[in-house]
Amino acid sequence: MPSKSSARLAALTVAAVCAASAVTLASPAHAESVRIHDIQGDTRISPYAGQQVTDVTGIVTGIRTYGSSRGFWIQDPNPDADPATSEGVFVFTGSTPQGVAVGDAVTVSGTVTEFVPGGTASGNQSLTEITRPTVTVVSRGNPVPAATRIDARSVPAAYTPAGDPAANGSVNALPLRPDRYALDLYESLEGMNVQVSDARVVGATDPYTELWVTVKPWENRTLRGGTVYGSYDDRNTGRLQIQSLGRAADFPDANVGDTLAGTTAGPLDFNQFGGYTLVAGELGTLKSKDQRRESTRRQHTGELAIATYNVENLDPSDGTFAAHADAIVRHLRSPDIVSLEEIQDNNGSTDDGTVAADETVAGLIDAIEAAGGPRYDWRSVDPADKADGGEPGGNIRQVFLFDPERVSFTDRAGGDATTAVGVAKVRGKAALTHSPGRIDPTSHAFENSRKPLAGEFVFRGRTVIVIANHFASKGGDQSLTSQYQPPSRGSETQRHLQAKAVHDFTAKVLKTQKNADVVVLGDINDFEFSTTTKILEGRDTLWSAVKSLPRSERYSYVYQGNSQVLDQILISPSIRRGGTFSYDSVHINAEFHDQISDHDPQILRFRP
Repeated sequence: MPSKSSARLAALTVAAVCAASAVTLASPAHAESVRIHDIQGDTRISPYAGQQVTDVTGIVTGIRTYGSSRGFWIQDPNPDADPATSEGVFVFTGSTPQGVAVGDAVTVSGTVTEFVPGGTASGNQSLTEITRPTVTVVSRGNPVPAATRIDARSVPAAYTPAGDPAANGSVNALPLRPDRYALDLYESLEGMNVQVSDARVVGATDPYTELWVTVKPWENRTLRGGTVYGSYDDRNTGRLQIQSLGRAADFPDANVGDTLAGTTAGPLDFNQFGGYTLVAGELGTLKSKDQRRESTRRQHTGELAIATYNVENLDPSDGTFAAHADAIVRHLRSPDIVSLEEIQDNNGSTDDGTVAADETVAGLIDAIEAAGGPRYDWRSVDPADKADGGEPGGNIRQVFLFDPERVSFTDRAGGDATTAVGVAKVRGKAALTHSPGRIDPTSHAFENSRKPLAGEFVFRGRTVIVIANHFASKGGDQSLTSQYQPPSRGSETQRHLQAKAVHDFTAKVLKTQKNADVVVLGDINDFEFSTTTKILEGRDTLWSAVKSLPRSERYSYVYQGNSQVLDQILISPSIRRGGTFSYDSVHINAEFHDQISDHDPQILRFRP
């Protein structure tokens, strides 16, 4: 029954918010109207996709007034008996909705559309919407349908079914089985009002005011409260992205291990960058774990300490030099050698042909000394302009920092952007033909990507060859929530070629000197269990030392709530079999909302 206030407004027409939508206040919907669960159906694609629907009834549960996908959600308060059919749907208005409020009973007429965030080429699942809507408000102030609880008990252990081979691996046409697969459960709740309670944060708040929680507190838990991604077959079903319908300024600054205490509730959306996302109209209260940044131990006198650290597009205009210096001095304890990734040229992203990075490196070295660290020396090879990928104009590259009081660098001239380093035998020992030098810089494997940087060091009379890497990124891979299952990881193709090139170079070193100490490290952009790593390791050529850590501590990066390995240090047999090495993934960035880089540094200590 319409309220008295809504009856007085029954004839009022509200101006259209854009050419594609209009809102009116009028009489109730017709009994024969299509219901929301009919539109959603029991697969991922609506049986009404592309068709006009009339007088679809529902209660407004949330309104989005920001971003490029503005509109509101409605939910049928009278569900059917089929758990596979959602009772909620998003009404896309294109601009800020006018004339509707949460709690309004409405009827909506429009076109059912399957919107694919990121476009069809992304492989993403689609979001069922009603577009070009005409909206009629029937009554105001109705109770919002109770939120469906998402918790450890309701979310299945299996992530998703395998895709249909006849549909190129797509799951779109498969009947939903929400009692068996996590993604099917989430799809069966698409557009509905859902809630999580006392959910632990497993992905820190990012610049886009979103974070990740888990509803399964013990699912592959890290010691610090995250969720480890340790296998392609174990994708952590309890993860869920959280956004808010409120002001960005009110969104909590959360770190991994914190808790959103109480209830977080709102419509369940699907977007390009997070998949299924709870868009909260009610946001829990942040309960801080007071997570602290880790510090590793200092190396002993006879130990050589080598670290890898991705400093995320560092250039002279950045205000993070002091923070990076503090990370290296206080948290890494001033390693003897530091491989830096993503050092940009002297004017950063300005694209004017500049490739030198001496000002960038000098700024960091000065900051390290000011923080109480050693006066590092450095070596690198400038790339050819715009040949190494990364931020356009930035000319990122790897750089070696080293403490000349502890380590000496063996300089051999001739290394440049396009000259390949080789392996020679000098007095019965393996030696680099150029130091520093680049491995296969003209190879197709490193096209538009960083070339590995090789350098020869001497520590207490023992030669150590270090190879710094920054492999091709995962850009373009299909997401874990892709409609194609298992998702395609097309970016691996280039990393496999890169891994083989570095493996083969290392194998040449070891063929020349069987007991050579070789350390291969950097941002490998792939997991310790990946084929990339297996190719890099080969048969007893290298071994990823991160695997010496307990599984709950193997991560250097957090993506979509998954704590995972991207940065690695691999060692030759002489180092591994010596039994004197120690490894640490030093968690100072990836778990924190105020990170200065998105990567955690890794450090290896051993006695050559």
